[in-house]
Amino acid sequence: MACWLYEGMLLFGVTFIADYLISTLSQTRHALENRHFQQAFLFLVLGIYFTWFWSKGQTLAMKTWHIKLVDARGQPVTQTRALQRYLAVWIWLLPPLAALALTEPSLGTTLLVTLAWVTLWALMSFLRPDRQFLHDALVGTRLITFHPSVKKF
Repeated sequence: MACWLYEGMLLFGVTFIADYLISTLSQTRHALENRHFQQAFLFLVLGIYFTWFWSKGQTLAMKTWHIKLVDARGQPVTQTRALQRYLAVWIWLLPPLAALALTEPSLGTTLLVTLAWVTLWALMSFLRPDRQFLHDALVGTRLITFHPSVKKF
């Protein structure tokens, strides 16, 4: 969970720069102008970010917490598999947001339902014997912890 929060802090910078770039290039004057285009652009930027780093084994946050992404056999993940994982990870957010989009609830209701879904989704990993998330099982990846070698002087 700590790695997830750290990743979110790093992604704030990535999305801020990407959104600033697209807003400047498109001369957007109001946050709701070109909203869908900006969302699609950020989806693409995040896809590139995660696909690139996961195919290398780790994001910066994963390096900090000594977590590595590998395939089911323990081999490095290909870019195709990393992209599949990126798309599968959206199961964490899309179902509640899609359901809520039909009813136009308040911000508090949206946050509560989304938080409940994410919590339930995270707790489901405890039902699996390998303690992996379902999106990893769907695409044939897994997270492992590793201990970097300690150099002795």
